[in-house]
Amino acid sequence: MGCDGGTIPKRHELVKGPRKVEKVDKNAELVAQWYYCTLSQEKLSRPIVACELGRLYNKDAVIEFLLDKSSDKAPMAAASHIKGIKNVIELNLTDNPAWNGDKGNTKGDKYDDIQCARFICPVVGLEMNGRHRFCFLKKCGCVFSERALKEIKAEVCHKCGGPFQEEDLIILNGTKEDVEVLKKRMEDRRLKSKLEKKSKKSKAAESVSQADTTEDAPGPSKVKPGKEDVSINSGEKRQIVFSKSTEVNESSSSSGKASKSSSGSTKRSITASERKSEAYRSIFTSHCSAKRSKEESSNWIIHTAYYF
Repeated sequence: MGCDGGTIPKRHELVKGPRKVEKVDKNAELVAQWYYCTLSQEKLSRPIVACELGRLYNKDAVIEFLLDKSSDKAPMAAASHIKGIKNVIELNLTDNPAWNGDKGNTKGDKYDDIQCARFICPVVGLEMNGRHRFCFLKKCGCVFSERALKEIKAEVCHKCGGPFQEEDLIILNGTKEDVEVLKKRMEDRRLKSKLEKKSKKSKAAESVSQADTTEDAPGPSKVKPGKEDVSINSGEKRQIVFSKSTEVNESSSSSGKASKSSSGSTKRSITASERKSEAYRSIFTSHCSAKRSKEESSNWIIHTAYYF
């Protein structure tokens, strides 16, 4: 107070020499990369996706980022290359049976083993905690360690059995050199897809234009029949009409004869039925012998609602 005793110098003023740069804790960096979402900084939880540069995200965070179209949206360097949901791949991860999660440390008085990871390699069994290099396939999303690829060399996925190429392999949380290689592949892939789309559009436009030209072009001339053809055709039509009329008359006459013959047959059948014996006719209920007299018939009483 009052600057009566002078000022007390600090240590960096007394000690001469280059100042040491503080190093980032490697364990903390690994935990941030392999246990937390790169976009929302929340714990990774299924469904987990990865971009074409090998960074891990929660799928919900990516969807929220893509749906946010507000002008106040902060630019995210970690997700600037993600233009749509097709730019991320959902990962097919294998659970670690030795991982208990946060069940054992509910009060915060227990030591958390950072080295114990939630997921492991399905082939070798290495834990996905950042100590070992892991990769995934772009086609199927299966995740396994790089050691598994070196020990078991195959052109088929070790987990699902799907075929893959070297370009389909994407390293998770790789070094700067790995990220540069993956970025170049991503740009080449997107440029190729754009060129393919343009070629398809141009082909479709050409096909439409060709169809229009074929419709507008004059086709083969259709020769109309002259007067002579019309006269010939009319003569043929008259002959046909005449033949048809004769056929109709013949059919009507034949139908008349048939009707007459049918009426004669019905009369004959009626006379034959009349000649049948009374014994044969008494079998049926329509015969007079089958009918009862009033004395033989019973008296029926009809009950109405007013009877009771």
